[in-house]
Amino acid sequence: MSVGGSGRIVIEMAPDMKRELHAALSRDGQTLKSWFIVRAEEYIRNNRQLSIFGDQQENSSDQTNSSKG
Repeated sequence: MSVGGSGRIVIEMAPDMKRELHAALSRDGQTLKSWFIVRAEEYIRNNRQLSIFGDQQENSSDQTNSSKG
């Protein structure tokens, strides 16, 4: 995936998953954008905290592997 400077993120997913995600977020009174920003901020914050202990690389590969399966 290319990384540009526009501030936009484009993610392809199955249409059914997209509908289910939007429906679930709507039931919770959230938008996809607000949900994503909160999760991204949490991930960045946690990643910074782990890097203090030198665990960043190990944690990144664990999360990558778990997201693939």
